[in-house]
Amino acid sequence: MLELIQSVNSAVNNFIWGVPAMICIIGVGLLLTIKTKFLQIRKFPYAMKETLGRVFKKQDASDGSMTPFQAVCTALASTVGTGNIAGVAGAIAIGGPGAVFWMWLIALIGSASAFIESTLAQIYKVKDGDSFRGGPAYYMEKGLRKKWMGVSFSVLIIVCFGFAFKPFNNFDSYGLHGIKSG
Repeated sequence: MLELIQSVNSAVNNFIWGVPAMICIIGVGLLLTIKTKFLQIRKFPYAMKETLGRVFKKQDASDGSMTPFQAVCTALASTVGTGNIAGVAGAIAIGGPGAVFWMWLIALIGSASAFIESTLAQIYKVKDGDSFRGGPAYYMEKGLRKKWMGVSFSVLIIVCFGFAFKPFNNFDSYGLHGIKSG
């Protein structure tokens, strides 16, 4: 029975995370890049000016908020993990220096998707007392007017974080151990 589950899982994973996923991710990124008129390139100088300008400006956080430097550090910490570092190292080891070019190109295309996702989260966030709530489930429910989609996303993300990402935590620990002992 275990072999059957493994073979079905392998077939589904190979289909979903193979060529169809690459076509969808790159295709949507290109579509959004064109629709936003290459926003990630046009507004890059502005983003750097605002981000770096505010990060290096001495500023105290008001009660219950973060300074720009704290916000940048938090964003980087939640984005770059040992899995990303090990993944880049693995890609360079397997693909050579050309892998860096492709990673940068896909990151540039994917940044349009990240921008649109963040914008939708800001548009459809909901005030909850003194703070806000929002995210993909909210803009699926409010923007697309499909509550079932938001609920399904929420349930699937809970299952995914509960079961699917647990092995990656072990990978990070294993990767760090290999770095330390190697």
